[in-house]
Amino acid sequence: MSIVIKSAAEIEAMRVAGRLASEVLDYVTPFVRAGVTTGELDRLCHDYMVNVQKTVPAPLNYAPPGYRPYPRSICTSVNHQVCHGIPGDRVLKNGDILNIDITVIKDGFHGDTSRMFMVGEPAIGARRLCQVTFECMWIGIDQVRPGATIGDIGHAIQRHAEASGYSVVREFCGHGIGRRFHEEPQVLHYGHPGTGERLEPGMIFTIEPMINAGRREVREMADGWTIVTKDHSLSAQWEHTVLVTDSGHEVLTVSAGTPARPELLRAVA
Repeated sequence: MSIVIKSAAEIEAMRVAGRLASEVLDYVTPFVRAGVTTGELDRLCHDYMVNVQKTVPAPLNYAPPGYRPYPRSICTSVNHQVCHGIPGDRVLKNGDILNIDITVIKDGFHGDTSRMFMVGEPAIGARRLCQVTFECMWIGIDQVRPGATIGDIGHAIQRHAEASGYSVVREFCGHGIGRRFHEEPQVLHYGHPGTGERLEPGMIFTIEPMINAGRREVREMADGWTIVTKDHSLSAQWEHTVLVTDSGHEVLTVSAGTPARPELLRAVA
């Protein structure tokens, strides 16, 4: 599959889908608290997507080759769960960290984004992991411009994560997105500068680093979807969908409640 360069009309449709995905996260934020189940968060998001936004939850019944259909409308990954956690009866408790991953389909186009949430007062180490992962995502986004490479993105993310004492998950990566949930290119969150596909205006892809407090190795749970750290260490992930523009980049998954670019990076912008 080759990389799809989006037209002006497709880019505008992706802006709409990206904003709507982010607005689901805005909507669910007040409900993320101790005592709520991940299944209830899924129900809330599903109803908001379907009944308010008139969007389609892309994960629901999504079944790539080799996978059973995904049974829920969002992904909820708690503590040592890296990604693709299936919402259910798990009750959130004070100190948990949680990734909520949202993908909506609007008028045939996908918007994909995720955020970390902290329940109550997590330990300092958990808070730092979430913050450094947020910085990793933005450092990767900052590499996006015409003429740069996929390797530039991955190298910048890996360097910041490892300098902070963390590891980068290698089995999962960012991806092109548009009319299809997953398109080319694959956007690795590690690598060497100057390698991989060269970026050009009209490309749209996600940057979604998964950063572990311990070792990078992961394993799949018996449900066939949930990925966890092998050493049971905490994991965090943030995700934005990004457009390569003529002069740099545009983040498409932005809404009123989108967390601001980190102060650390704002100072050097």
